[in-house]
Amino acid sequence: MSVPNEPLPAKLFLSILSARWEAFWPGLLEELNKTFGKADYVSEPIAFVQTSYYDKELGTPITRRALGFEELVPQDRLPEIKLATNALEKKYAKEEGRRIFNLDPGLITLERLVLATGKDFTHRVYLGRGIRADLTLIFTRGDWQKLPWTFPDYAGPELKAHLTRLREAYKQQIASSRGK
Repeated sequence: MSVPNEPLPAKLFLSILSARWEAFWPGLLEELNKTFGKADYVSEPIAFVQTSYYDKELGTPITRRALGFEELVPQDRLPEIKLATNALEKKYAKEEGRRIFNLDPGLITLERLVLATGKDFTHRVYLGRGIRADLTLIFTRGDWQKLPWTFPDYAGPELKAHLTRLREAYKQQIASSRGK
């Protein structure tokens, strides 16, 4: 029989995609710090060229920033976090309802990156409140491994390098909390 147990808290990860950074940055960062606690990792802009999926809505050229947050969060907070990022997208949206940025929150643990989404698909698990968990990458054999459904940008070396830095910071945070 399996015995239920609470998992370790996770490191909150956030991907921001936009072509109009001047319209909201660094104001959005300040708002994210108030909502989720201090960001302890903010990447420089990373070119987003793997798909044109967001071009019509966000404009071009799109770049991404990868963020990590200092405060570790309980893993069951993912739906609440996604709903908060959806509210920020809506708050900053243009009058016609078009977003000026896309926020993709997720959780990094030693074993995986899980992103939150409102979209259903075969591999996504419903968490509640209209939100699903998307197992995006797993960490094994010293590297991030893609899965058949992993988005190409998440499978690429540049974003994986940022995720590895965030995972290392998380690993140190966990060790410190355990007194090691």
